[in-house]
Amino acid sequence: MDVSSLLASLMGLAVLLALLVILLYIPSQTQKNGKAQKATIETPKAPQILSLEEIRDICKDKESSLEVLRDALDILLKYKGIMPEKLGLRPHPDAVIYLDIIFKAARHPNINKDIIVKLIRELEKNNPKYKKELNDALMRGLNSRGL
Repeated sequence: MDVSSLLASLMGLAVLLALLVILLYIPSQTQKNGKAQKATIETPKAPQILSLEEIRDICKDKESSLEVLRDALDILLKYKGIMPEKLGLRPHPDAVIYLDIIFKAARHPNINKDIIVKLIRELEKNNPKYKKELNDALMRGLNSRGL
């Protein structure tokens, strides 16, 4: 084999390799659409876990819809339903945010009684030592609603 035929075959293989690389990185439109559809079908929407401050901000916002409030309070009950232990007769400083969430939720114009009752019952069930404080926060929120 002489050198010129060897160089010609190497050049041919280099061109073939370049074409394959281009085809690999530039898929056709049907392949893009198929991959995008598979990606949206295969990835179900996971619930977003909110912090206590974010839940309080949602309850504080007067523009929050009923669905947003329901979802935020369900996340509170599901992932953060147990309050820190009391310090003697006083509530734990970290538990005050729970009481503030109840107060703000009870004042919210878009909330309904079913959501509030569920919230109070679940929190009282999970935190029996805080029953008085939870009811006080609820009553303060309901009494401060505008008529």
